Formats: sequence, structure tokens, C-alpha cells
Amino acid sequence: VLEFCILSIIQKGEVYPSDIVEQMKKANLHILEGTLYPLLTRLKNAGLLNYRWVESISGPPRKYFVLTDEGKKAYAVLLATWNDMAGAVQQLTQNN
Repeated sequence: VLEFCILSIIQKGEVYPSDIVEQMKKANLHILEGTLYPLLTRLKNAGLLNYRWVESISGPPRKYFVLTDEGKKAYAVLLATWNDMAGAVQQLTQNN
């Protein structure tokens, strides 16, 4: 679920890791950077993400992440799976 949430954020457009943390907090899903960075690395190594370095005036260069074509496909599969599962759970819980 965590990977799905992170890919959901990144699929909207290029994103900096602290922006991911902030969007997760806004959704009341708290994630530490110590959890996020290894996950981003794993997704990149799996070919689902790319990144680019952007120079920063206020500090070191920043790494911005974007989905690859393979990442877009993986996200679509996760989204369909999530929607199927959420629909099934909703159906079961509404019958009570």
C-alpha cells in the first residue's frame, strides 16, 4: 500500500521527496524520510522511477523523481487492484 501511495503522488508529476512526505502527512499517512528514501531507491532499481538533479540556491542539489513508462504501467495495475479490492470490501461492509 505504501508503494501504491507513493507512486500515486509521483504519477501526478515530478516530485521532490520532502513533497512526498508532506502530501502523505496531508492524507494523514505519516512516513519518515528514513523509510521513504530506501523505498524510492528500490522503485528506481526496479525500473519504475527515474530522477534528475536540480541545482538549489539554498543548499545541495535536489533529486526529483518521475515515473518511467514501466512505472506508469505498474501504477495502472496497482490502481486497478486497489479499486477491485476497495469495491469488494465496501460491498462486504455495506451488507452488515
